[in-house]
Amino acid sequence: MSQLRCDPITGRWIIADITSPKRPGEFELMPQKKKGGACPFCAGSEKMTPPEISAIRKPGTKPDTPGWSVRTVPNKFPALDTQGSVENRAIGIYDMSSGIGAHEVIIETPAHDKDLADLTPKEIENVISEYRARSLVLEKDDRFRYLLIFKNHGAAAGASLEHSHTQIVALPIVPKRVKEELKGAVTYFGYRERCVFCDMVAQELQDKLRVIFENRHFVAFCPFVPRFAFETWIVPKKHNQDFKSIDDKTVKSMAAILKDTLARIKKVLKDPAYNFIIHTAPIRDGINEEFHWHLEIMPKLTSVAGFEWGSGFYINPTSPEFAAKCLRQGKGE
Repeated sequence: MSQLRCDPITGRWIIADITSPKRPGEFELMPQKKKGGACPFCAGSEKMTPPEISAIRKPGTKPDTPGWSVRTVPNKFPALDTQGSVENRAIGIYDMSSGIGAHEVIIETPAHDKDLADLTPKEIENVISEYRARSLVLEKDDRFRYLLIFKNHGAAAGASLEHSHTQIVALPIVPKRVKEELKGAVTYFGYRERCVFCDMVAQELQDKLRVIFENRHFVAFCPFVPRFAFETWIVPKKHNQDFKSIDDKTVKSMAAILKDTLARIKKVLKDPAYNFIIHTAPIRDGINEEFHWHLEIMPKLTSVAGFEWGSGFYINPTSPEFAAKCLRQGKGE
């Protein structure tokens, strides 16, 4: 039996299988094989990348040399150009804008054979601190309106290099997906005078059915309306619209829950490809106090096909309640 569920934020509908959920071992995965050897992101290969922008490194070591634990470089093949000004214009009924922005790569570890899930909480804390540091720098550029932090793990998720890394893109516009969430959050707040994400966190902590793990500052859960099998959200318990404003204690808590969640996904689903995205408020669109930043993890276990593209519905073969149970137990069924 399937069930239709509606997302209270975006209004998106999904179809979830709640009686015969697909189990972790039943998905056909593209194996994640580590080839080893040198690559542009390995320690000792620093000259193979564009010049270093920023890094967390041992005292006394120089840029573009070994001795770093987290390193940020420009993307060698950027989606946007840092040079120039933003120019919006129209060609008849069509709107256009110059491709101005920034595209950076945050290399999470010098070790080629380690994924983010394999790092220690302290090492992940350094990675998150670098996310924050680069965000604080990029937001100062008046041309940029949104900072998108995302990770592609595995070829099926779009990773062109297997060495573990995250990307940050500064955009001169606010993406449609973000606008949908902002609109949904504002509408919900206007109707109930409460944050929809805060209400979601309270509901999940009360029900317990979809919660995977929680600590002082965060809760990880499979959302009630997941687009994808084993989709997982990590949401701050305290209301905050802006990721880059988090303090050091929150960074530490985030590192702990991200480590735990990714390790569970890797174990239960046998190291699937996945994407994760940090959703945060735009830079220059007012305060956006109705919004609540969060991180979404989407394992690549199924394909989006004609029905999804044609209807806007997503078909999820595994209910979030069953997925959360598997991840809580740390094993497939």
